[in-house]
Amino acid sequence: MPSKAEKERRKQLLAPLQQRAAAAFEESLPMPREQFQQLFDYLDETLGTHGCDHSPRLTLSCLKAAGLPEPESVLIWLREHGGHCDCEILANVEDLFE
Repeated sequence: MPSKAEKERRKQLLAPLQQRAAAAFEESLPMPREQFQQLFDYLDETLGTHGCDHSPRLTLSCLKAAGLPEPESVLIWLREHGGHCDCEILANVEDLFE
């Protein structure tokens, strides 16, 4: 078991890596973080009523309603991060924002 000093040293080494990873994630976002939160809230409410049809239909509808100029680029980003349909976007992608 590592000593307390070793644990602290590891934590200090890891901190800059975590900061760079967080910054890279933020830079990769195809739309503002706030719009992602609105999308997740919408999906949370809507999937409870309509269920998932194994497509990103609800997500695309939400993105178009938000007036995004290129909703398809957001869908590509979501798929690259584990969101192939509405329920996967909520289950997999939302966790990345925590």
